[in-house]
Amino acid sequence: MSNSSIKVNDVPVRESAYGLSREPTFSSVQSFMRRKSTKDLKGAELVISGIPFDLAVTYRSGARLGPQAIRQASAEVASLKPYPWGFDPFERLSVIDFGDCFLDVHNPMSVHAAIVQHAQHILQSGARMLTFGGDHYITYPLLKAHAEKFGQPLSLIHFDAHCDTWPDDHAESLNHGSMFFKAINDGLIDPKRSVQIGIRTWNDDFMGVNILDARWVHDHNSAAAIAEIERIVGSHPAYLTFDIDCLDPAFAPGTGTPVCGGLSTAQALSILRGLGKLNIIGMDIVEVAPAYDQSQITALAAAHIACDLICLYAKRKAEGSLLIR
Repeated sequence: MSNSSIKVNDVPVRESAYGLSREPTFSSVQSFMRRKSTKDLKGAELVISGIPFDLAVTYRSGARLGPQAIRQASAEVASLKPYPWGFDPFERLSVIDFGDCFLDVHNPMSVHAAIVQHAQHILQSGARMLTFGGDHYITYPLLKAHAEKFGQPLSLIHFDAHCDTWPDDHAESLNHGSMFFKAINDGLIDPKRSVQIGIRTWNDDFMGVNILDARWVHDHNSAAAIAEIERIVGSHPAYLTFDIDCLDPAFAPGTGTPVCGGLSTAQALSILRGLGKLNIIGMDIVEVAPAYDQSQITALAAAHIACDLICLYAKRKAEGSLLIR
C-alpha cells in the first residue's frame, strides 16, 4: 500500500497528492490519472484543470467534452509507471486535479475573462498549469494570465495542423483560428522565438513565427525537430500548446477540424520527450472532440501527451531545473 492512500472499509482511498493510485482502471473517481480532486491549491506544484468550451470552432463542435474524455482515458495510463521514463512522476511532483473552469455559456462574451481569472487564481498559488480544452481559443486567455505571471513576451511552442494566425479585426470575437494573431499583436508572444510544429494549412502571412510543417517533420527525424525547437526557443520562458489535430486523423479522428498528412502519435511523443531542456512555464492540450473518436484513440493520445508533459516537469524538478514557487 502506497503512503498516498488510506483504507476505508478495506478499500484504498486517495489521501495525498503524491504517488500512484491502486483504484480500478474501469471505475471510481474520474480525475486525470487518479490525481486527488480538490480546489485546495496548498502545496500543489502542478494543477490540472479543464476548460469545457467549444463556441469558437469553425467546423465541428464537441470539444467541450474533451476534458472529460481525456480524464476517462487517463485511467489506463495511470495504472503503470510511464514508459519510457521508468519512474513515478507523482512521487516527485505534487499534482492535483482542480476540476473545470466554470463558464456561463449563455453569456459567451464573459468566457474570456472567466478563463483569465481561472488561470490567475491557480498561478497566484505558485503552481504551474496543465489545461485541457475545449477548443483552441482557450489558449489566448491562458496566455494572458501566463504572460502576466512570467513576463511578456513569451515563446510559443505550438503543435497543430493550423497556424491560427489568420487576421481578425474584431477584438472581442471568439475564433479558434485567430487567437495567435491577436496574441502576437498584443505582445504576449514573440514570433521570432516561437515555433509551430506539424502545420499543413496555408496562410499568406505566418507573422514571423518559425514553421516546422508536417512535411519538414516527416523528412527529418525527431532529434532534428528537437534541436531546431531548442535553437529557436533557447532559455526563454515558453508556453506549450498541443492541438490534437497536429496528429494525422488516422491517430486522432476525434477532433473538430482534421487534416490529412499529420504527425503520428509516435513522432509527437518522441519530440515532446526531448524538450526537457526548455523553460516551459505552462501547457495545454486542446480540440479533443470525443463524439468523433474511435475506441478512445484520440483521448488516449491526449492522455499520453499529458502524462509525458508531467514527466518532463517531474524530471526537471528532480534535476533542480524547475523552480515552482
